[in-house]
Amino acid sequence: MRAARVFLAIFPLILVPLASTAGAATVVAPVETYKQDPGPFLVSMSLLNWTDPARHRPVPVKIYAPVTGKGPFPVIVFSHGLGGSREGYKYLGSHWASYGYVSVHVDHLGSDTAALKQSARPLRELRRAAADPQNALERPLDVRFVLDQLAKINQGGSPLAHRLDLQRVGVAGHSFGAWTTLVVAGQVPGPRYGGAPLADPRVKAAIAMSAPVPRKNERFDRVYGGIHIPILHMTGTLDDSPIGETRAAERRIPYDHIRGADQYLVTFQGGDHMIFSGRLISSERGEKDARFQNLIRQGTVAFWDAYLKGDAEAKAWLARGGYAAALGKDGKIEERLR
Repeated sequence: MRAARVFLAIFPLILVPLASTAGAATVVAPVETYKQDPGPFLVSMSLLNWTDPARHRPVPVKIYAPVTGKGPFPVIVFSHGLGGSREGYKYLGSHWASYGYVSVHVDHLGSDTAALKQSARPLRELRRAAADPQNALERPLDVRFVLDQLAKINQGGSPLAHRLDLQRVGVAGHSFGAWTTLVVAGQVPGPRYGGAPLADPRVKAAIAMSAPVPRKNERFDRVYGGIHIPILHMTGTLDDSPIGETRAAERRIPYDHIRGADQYLVTFQGGDHMIFSGRLISSERGEKDARFQNLIRQGTVAFWDAYLKGDAEAKAWLARGGYAAALGKDGKIEERLR
């Protein structure tokens, strides 16, 4: 049985006969799942409390890493949403690590969970944190610092030494973290943030979940014109912003205006802003949210396999009907390939 599972992971396209007669033609039928169960690597979790001396800023991280396997492993830096923390999105970090990735979840001080705990009116505090341009500017710099730190520990003196492949780096994030992700990928931050590019050339691919969109009729081709890496965009038909002005239908704008590399857009039917968080919001929505999160795990690991590991079969599953078959009536995938 295990051998069969490995076979499907390696060959996500199978041939089925059109007819039972000898010599009949064959067609390619997409396999409807891709690495939806935990992978072959045992996973460790570690908490590290780093400080960026240049900014006098603490940058705590939580690292999910394969315990088994020789490596080196591609690296993913994950940026949480407003009011989140390094403790969130475990369902992604642990899953990616089980398939041979090191997933580093950053805690962005000023727009993290601590902002909620310090106020008797948490919603007001979240709005204040989101409106502070400094909180936004610190986030891409946190990602840059984390990559610098990983380069240092990869040299020695750490259990991760020589196990990090920093030539194959991805960045992912949700909501405010998706904005962070796109800025690191090359999005122009906008005039209220100084407008200076904060892209990091070490990043080779990205996943943006529920990305917010600039307001005031920005010239989107200019805003997103500096992005030249593959990106998987994810949203839902009910993905309005709990805080902010971006509506569900606008979440596709980054996908529509990035021209520099392969782009994918997945839209979950009935999915709201919180399906990406990993939390089951209510018993009423629990079954549906669990289904969405299963699909998110499948699509994201396939994307990393395709663009960080160069796996042609994973890319075929994304672009030639495999993911569409897995989504079924619960979503759709669009792609624009160069």
